[in-house]
Amino acid sequence: MSDITLTLARTIAAPPAAVWRVLTDIDASAAVLSGVTRVERLSGVGYNIGTRWRETRRVAGGESSEEMEVVGIDEGRSTLIAAETSGMAYRTEFTLEPTPEGTLLRMRFSGTLLSPSWVQRAMAKLTARIGMSITRRMMQQDLDDIATAAEA
Repeated sequence: MSDITLTLARTIAAPPAAVWRVLTDIDASAAVLSGVTRVERLSGVGYNIGTRWRETRRVAGGESSEEMEVVGIDEGRSTLIAAETSGMAYRTEFTLEPTPEGTLLRMRFSGTLLSPSWVQRAMAKLTARIGMSITRRMMQQDLDDIATAAEA
């Protein structure tokens, strides 16, 4: 197993514009997302394709920092964020859909091993279940935190 994909969704009692503001405010994300301890902007202002930042999260009792980049935007509807580290390419896509209750926010996370060796493939198989469980919890917490901020 060299690829993983998880998709979670959450209905938020706020209009898409409010959810989009929370989702794209990189500078406030450490205050909004309870799993994020630090955010360091690496390029530009605002939220545009090419915007880059370093995000530090609490993960499995420690901290992990990843350099993130906005690689796709459909203003107010979806955004795609990419990261690459330790031989893995990650993509996180958020899509917003208006509903009678407010907004359906979907978060799709995928990870792909880049040029995996047989050792990396074997380790991925051994750790996949634990990794998916940790990732699912982090994604759910992010969705809950975004909802709390957008509904405020």
